[in-house]
Amino acid sequence: MDDSREQFSRKSDIENELVPFGPIGIISLKGTEEMARTIDSFLVEWRHERGVAEKDSILFKGYEKESFIVDTDCPRFRSGEGKGIINSSTRGHDLYFIVDVTNYSITYEVGGRVNHYSPDDHYQDLKRLIAAAAGRAKRMTVIMPFLYEGRQHNREGRESLDCAQMLKELVSMGVTNIITFDANDPRVQNAIPLHGFDTIAPTYQYIKALCREYDDIDFDSEHIMVISPDEPGMRRAIYFAGLLGVDMGMFYKRKDYSLKIEGENPVIANEFLGSDVSGKDVIIIDDMISSGYTVLDVARELKKMKARRVFICVSYGLFTNGLEEFDRAYEDGVIDRIFTTNLVYQPEELKNRPWHANVNMGKYMALLIDYLNHDYTISGLLTPVDRINRLLTEYKQKRNAAQ
Repeated sequence: MDDSREQFSRKSDIENELVPFGPIGIISLKGTEEMARTIDSFLVEWRHERGVAEKDSILFKGYEKESFIVDTDCPRFRSGEGKGIINSSTRGHDLYFIVDVTNYSITYEVGGRVNHYSPDDHYQDLKRLIAAAAGRAKRMTVIMPFLYEGRQHNREGRESLDCAQMLKELVSMGVTNIITFDANDPRVQNAIPLHGFDTIAPTYQYIKALCREYDDIDFDSEHIMVISPDEPGMRRAIYFAGLLGVDMGMFYKRKDYSLKIEGENPVIANEFLGSDVSGKDVIIIDDMISSGYTVLDVARELKKMKARRVFICVSYGLFTNGLEEFDRAYEDGVIDRIFTTNLVYQPEELKNRPWHANVNMGKYMALLIDYLNHDYTISGLLTPVDRINRLLTEYKQKRNAAQ
């Protein structure tokens, strides 16, 4: 059964009892059009099939539509300045702004030269469209999978606190909820303690993708292990390992604090803490791959320790230094598969790599929007323990039947 349909077949209170907060409006910023269309198609289909008895009531006005996507634009003047335009009414709507601040494929011209969008450009466009809608929408929620300036979340010395400032700025503009995925440090929400902030780990989707790509994984402590590539990722790895009921290990970085290269202390060595990985499949879990040097070093160390297969699961595959190092690692047998979500921009050359597997988050984001629009609890989506247990049980049953 389709995973999203299964959710709604068990949630009859959503189908028949809960009144929506208002008509849904999806505002897709540049670079998120494909994700928005996927979300929209599920919402349209579910709401046509749901058969709400009182859909002609004023309380359900705008509940069923051919599309929930709002027509918007963020054109640029020749000087590089921009503006946000909303081309249809959003009065009384429950608006969801979807923004991918990492999408560098978007371009604009300044003085006859082509500029690529930076995170700052995407964030400014987001504020422009919020400003265009403010005062008319009933509620505004920002879905920002990669948290803008999320890597600059704490202060060491005389530094800016960009992420905290961004959150405060959004709520001052009227945003009620901010949803992100796998925040680098979720404590940044302390900047807006009286407003909604949710950071979601796509753990269920990782496990589902692993089960889809491989039919010979034994999810037990004798055959598989979860690895954190560094100390900050321990919380994420502990949670993942706990859901699977397997052991967890971690690497910590020995750094040279007498030097700084590009603003960071260079890593001298990666040291491992954990039980024996010999003969086991290992899952390296992290929030992102930027240059990828750290995760590849960890994968090489695990192979030296005679790990069987190395799977890497990350929310954000940025690959800022290109894909060549990963091609070589795959050819050398260092990595077996890298799972990345489509929460951020994925170039075609990445999608075509034999070592890459896409983790599609479209259905999940549609569920989030549908639940939030009904003011229904999303705790089952934030911590999907039951769904993971069902998935693993079905996977084991299929394996046993095939043997």
